[in-house]
Amino acid sequence: MTALKKAIAAAQAALEKKAYDLVVLEAEHLKPVADYFLVATGRSDVQVQAIARGIEEAMGKAGQRALAVEGMHHAHWVVLDYDDVVVHLFYEPAREFYRLETNWIDAHEVKLPEPIRKQAEGLRLRAIG
Repeated sequence: MTALKKAIAAAQAALEKKAYDLVVLEAEHLKPVADYFLVATGRSDVQVQAIARGIEEAMGKAGQRALAVEGMHHAHWVVLDYDDVVVHLFYEPAREFYRLETNWIDAHEVKLPEPIRKQAEGLRLRAIG
């Protein structure tokens, strides 16, 4: 499975658990760490845990296992490391505080396939409204 396919599969799984403000990024200076970064938000620590478990389950079905999982206990910032894809899941206040993606100035957003992009936009709009 390519890194991009992993990132898209993780994004789809996150959206199925109603993650919002989802973005997949590619940052050139972070290539030694991972090819893609998925950043998403949950409305509570319980939802962040559910999103993380949903991603683990979907990735497991695709034959991918996380090399490391950090932050599940408190679930304010959960990191799932899939080698060339790193997933960052935030509880809403932590996402606002860290704004991780703004620290990567050379990062560019990956255009997700149409159905996933529309689903992500719909959840983003519901979160705003």
